[in-house]
Order: sequence, then C-alpha cells, then structure tokens
Amino acid sequence: MFSGIKLSDQGYIRNDDECIREKRLSSANELTAFSENVLPHLNAAYNLARWLTRNDQDAEDVVQEASLRAFKYWKGFSGGDCRSWLLAIVRNTFYSWVRQRSAQPELTDDGEIDDIDDGIANPESALLQNADREMLKAALEDLPVEFREAIVLREMEGLSYKEIADIGGVPIGTVMSRLARARKRLQIYLTKTAPENCL
Repeated sequence: MFSGIKLSDQGYIRNDDECIREKRLSSANELTAFSENVLPHLNAAYNLARWLTRNDQDAEDVVQEASLRAFKYWKGFSGGDCRSWLLAIVRNTFYSWVRQRSAQPELTDDGEIDDIDDGIANPESALLQNADREMLKAALEDLPVEFREAIVLREMEGLSYKEIADIGGVPIGTVMSRLARARKRLQIYLTKTAPENCL
C-alpha cells in the first residue's frame, strides 16, 4: 500500500505529516501577515461603512463581510497600501449589500449642476468649526452616497485624490468634482440650518 511519501522541491522525501505541518505553518504566516497589515485599518473601514450605510449595525455587517473578502483574497494582494485596498473592498461590499437589499443608493448623474450661489461669503469654515455634531452628521447624511463617500475618504480618512480615485474606480477629476459639489452642498445645508438652530 502507498505510504503517502512525497518528493519535495528540495529533492528529499516527505511524508503526509510533514506536508500537513507545512500547510498549517503557511496558513499561520498568512494569518499573521493579514493581521499585521490589514487589521490596523478596521477603524477606517468602519468609519467609511458607517457613513455609507448610515447605521451602526449595517456598518458592522459591511465591515465584517469586507474583512472576510479581504482575507479570502489576501494571497492575491500585490502589496502597496493596505488601507486603500481594504477601503476599496469596503466600498464594493457596500454596493453589493445595497443591491442585495434591492435598495437604491441616492446616486446623482455626473452631469448634474447644483443651483448654488457662488456669491456666498465663506461661512463654511466658521459653521464647520462651530456646528454641533448632530447638525454636521445630518448634513453629511443628507448628501448623495458618492459625495458622502468622497468627503469621508478625503476629510475623515485623509486619503489623496488619487487614492480615492483608485478606490472608487473613477478619474481624479470626478473625485475633485464630487468633493467640490459635496462641500458646496454642506455649506448650503449648514448655512440654512444654523439660523434655525439658533432660534
């Protein structure tokens, strides 16, 4: 009967126990590498998911699914910025999550022109500094999903335009446009809401 002895790359004979130990060691090394490189970015992943889903429990579900996907494809990761890679997976997982629930994210057309009065003095800085958390949260949640995504990745996660473009699979110009439009919408929302809150 065959004893399960195999020829290794080095030319010597190994048995099944040695092969099993080698596979376990390889798996442990992959898990360690994944843990060291990806897990430190789970807070950023949750932050993005929270702003996209607008719900703590849904964000946790999205991050959990994204983490499982990231681990599944860890062997195929070619190196580079783990944070951007993980955030791209979170973003894609969110859109899959939305499709599975037959809910439509509030996407805008790329050609949409916002009716914004550019003559408004820049109250954005003052309002953002003085606005309470709830008002700012409401303003962010009022944004269409692709604007909210761009603002969270840029302003909260500190990613570059190129990193955001890579995550979203869009040109840098689109990222810049979305950020500009999102900031103007935030400015208008906060400008209109601030007087109401003062009454």
